[in-house]
Amino acid sequence: MKKIEASMAGTVWKVLVEVGEEVTAGQTVIILESMKMEIPVEVMMDGKISVLHTAEGEFVNDGDVLLELE
Repeated sequence: MKKIEASMAGTVWKVLVEVGEEVTAGQTVIILESMKMEIPVEVMMDGKISVLHTAEGEFVNDGDVLLELE
């Protein structure tokens, strides 16, 4: 399992994937909002979303696990 973490603190503005969805390296899976800026969270490898640890509207801190790939 590969864990995808938040790179900074912010609010989850948009979740672009669902559990079970196949993703490819470089794909944006979540968009965070911090200080009126949108920050895309991308996966660095191909895989399948196994767990989502967050939902739209939730606040996350730097280093929080957002999702896991298998």
